Formats: sequence, structure tokens, C-alpha cells
Amino acid sequence: MNTECTNLYLVGFMGTGKTTVGRAVAARLGYEFLDADHEIERLQGKTVSDIFAQEGEEKFRRYEREFIEHGHPAASQVVACGGGLIVGDGMLELVQSLGVLVCLHASLETILKRTSQSRARPLLNVPDPFERIRTLYAQREPIYRRAGTMILTEGRSVAEIVGHVLRVYQRESRDFQRPVVPRA
Repeated sequence: MNTECTNLYLVGFMGTGKTTVGRAVAARLGYEFLDADHEIERLQGKTVSDIFAQEGEEKFRRYEREFIEHGHPAASQVVACGGGLIVGDGMLELVQSLGVLVCLHASLETILKRTSQSRARPLLNVPDPFERIRTLYAQREPIYRRAGTMILTEGRSVAEIVGHVLRVYQRESRDFQRPVVPRA
């Protein structure tokens, strides 16, 4: 495996298919797949829901930053990022400096349908999940639009989405330039 292969980061709102698509893309590329939320759970020894309940969202966002800065290899990874990972100050730019970003997108109705069966989404454990989705998406959409190529995931097969992600990744990874780090 080429250790100089640029990482691919899948970003976008919860329920857009980042984990499902990420696993399939990683398999096709021969890369390792990492789900940022699962890695944080593994490192912290508790679920995302427990982190939110016991430590708060701000602490969870710090764990996300630590994972992006130091918690994963710098090459040959497909990383499914949590829906809010790129939203914090400087996070979008940080992730963009590390690899190619592809933003997965779906309608709010599709997101509600895909997330409604899960209690593992602490931001949706509210009386009106659809209103919460609308509010959060309205806040995050401008950042998602700056993140990278947006790919619609509804009404398409996983194979079709994977093919589109691979085409974008292959095109953009050729031009990706890692920042030059001065040697001490």
C-alpha cells in the first residue's frame, strides 16, 4: 500500500450515509476506514450519547479536534466525520489541510427518516427531532457548502454514490498539496 495516499474525509449532516459510503469507498481503495465518532467512543471508553450527557457537547467537540489533529494516520484513510466535526472554529480548514473532503447531502425529510430509529444521536433526543434537524442544518449548511464537492445520497444506490465519491477523490487527490512543515 502506498503510504503517501491522501486521506479522504466524508463530511455532512447526520444520516447522509458517511459511514456506509465510507466503508465501501475504503474497501475499493484498499484504505483503512475510520468512523470519527466510533474512534472517539473507543478512546474515551463511552458512547457519544454518554459523552454528551456526562461531559457536554463542548467536551465532545474537543475530542473531535484531538482525533483530527493526532488520532489517525496521515495517509491511506477514509474517515467518516461526525455531522458537526467541521463546524467549530478552524475545523473545516484543519480537515481541508489534511486531505480531500467530500460532503454527502440528503433532504431533511430523508435525514429524519434515516435517523429516526436511532437513540444514539444525542442531538436528536428532543421532542421535535425534525425541527432540531431543520435548525441544525440551517446553521451548518454554509460550512458544508464550503467543505468540498457535495454529493446527493438519496435516490441513489450505494454503488452509484461510491462511484461518484471515487471519481471526485481521484481527481482532487492528484492536486492535493500537504502544507509544508518546517523542520526544526
